[in-house]
Amino acid sequence: MLLIVGAILISILAGIHYFLARRLHQGLVYFFPRLPFWPILTVFLLLCSGFILGFMGSILPFGNGLKEFFNTMGMHWLGLVIYLLVFTLAAEAVGLILRLCKCQFRLTGAYAAIRCIFVVTLAVITTVFGLAHVDDIQKVTYEIHVPDKADISDMNIVLISDLHLGALRTEERLPQIVSQINGLRPDLICIAGDFFDTDFGAIAQPEKAIQTLKQLSATYGVYACFGNHDAGDTADAMRDFLSRCGIGLLEEDYTVIDQRLILVGRADSSPIGDGTERIGIQQILLDAPTDLPVVVMDHNPANLAEYDSRVDLILSGHTHQGQVFPGNLITNLMYDVDYGYYRKNATSPQIIVTSGISYWGMPMRVGTDCEIVEIRIVP
Repeated sequence: MLLIVGAILISILAGIHYFLARRLHQGLVYFFPRLPFWPILTVFLLLCSGFILGFMGSILPFGNGLKEFFNTMGMHWLGLVIYLLVFTLAAEAVGLILRLCKCQFRLTGAYAAIRCIFVVTLAVITTVFGLAHVDDIQKVTYEIHVPDKADISDMNIVLISDLHLGALRTEERLPQIVSQINGLRPDLICIAGDFFDTDFGAIAQPEKAIQTLKQLSATYGVYACFGNHDAGDTADAMRDFLSRCGIGLLEEDYTVIDQRLILVGRADSSPIGDGTERIGIQQILLDAPTDLPVVVMDHNPANLAEYDSRVDLILSGHTHQGQVFPGNLITNLMYDVDYGYYRKNATSPQIIVTSGISYWGMPMRVGTDCEIVEIRIVP
C-alpha cells in the first residue's frame, strides 16, 4: 500500500514538473526559436529526482555529505516549484477569463514569453522573501481569563512549538531562538511538540545543540510534550537529549508548577512511527487538585473534542498555519482553529495554536510567521 501511495505521489510530482517545463519552454522559444523541449524537461526532472532523494535521505544508504546536499537542494527547489506552479496557474486563470469574456485573445508567442517572465520573476522574488522571512521571529501575546481558580497572573508563560531540530538551518538558528525566549524573562517555558524532525540522526551536532538549549532560563523550568515527528526508532534518543538539556518531558502525565498551576503533556495522537499510547485526560487528572488552573500541551489542535471544562487552556502547534501561502487557506479549512485563540463556547476549554518557531521541509515562511507566544493567565 505504501509503495502504491509513493508511486502516485511521485507521478503527480513528475506531472507538475512536466507541466512547468512545458510552459517555460513555450516562453523561451520566443527568444530562442530553435530551443528543443527535452533539455528543459531533463533539468526539471533531475531537480525533481534530487528533491525525492533529499526527502528520502534518512532511509537511503548515502553519506551525510550527500544527504545534506540533496536535502538542501531539494527543499529549496520545492519552495521555488510551489510558486512557479501558483503563478503559472494564476496566469492560466487569467487567460481562461479573457477567453470566456470573448476578448480578442490568443496564445501568441509574445504572450507566452511575457507570461514566462512574470511567472519566473514573481516565483523567485516570493521564494527569496520566504527564505529570508524565517529569521524574522515574531512575538505574539495573549491574555487568558480563568476565573475561580488560583491566581497566576504574575506568571509569564512562554510557548513555542515545531522547532523541528534536524531540519535545514535549525541548528544554526538555535542561539537566536534561545536568546529571544530568554529575553522575555519567562517563568515557565512550554514546548508543544515536534521538537525533533522525525530522525534524531539528522541533528549534525547534538552536543553543541544541548549546550545551547541548556541556556534556556525560566523560573519554574522548561517542559515539553511530543508531537507527531517526535517518534519512531530514535524516540529514546530524543528523550535522552531532552533530559540532558534540562527539559522535562510530559507524556500522558502532569506536574504541578509552584503549587499554583497544573501542566499536562499529552502523547501525540498520530505519531510518525510508534509512540506513547494516550490514556485520556480524565485518567491523567484523576488525582490532581481541582482548584488550580489546568494547562494542557497537546501538539495537534484536532483533539479538542476530548476535553471538557476541567481543562482551562490547551497549547498546540502542528499546523504551522500552512507555513507558506496558499497552505494557510488549506489548514484553515482542515481545523476548527489552525492558528491563534479559539473557544467553542463558555464551557469549553480555551486553546492557543501557535504557527511554530521554525518550519518543516522548506526553510520558508510566506504569509505566516515564525513566532514565540507570551501568555498571561488572569482571574
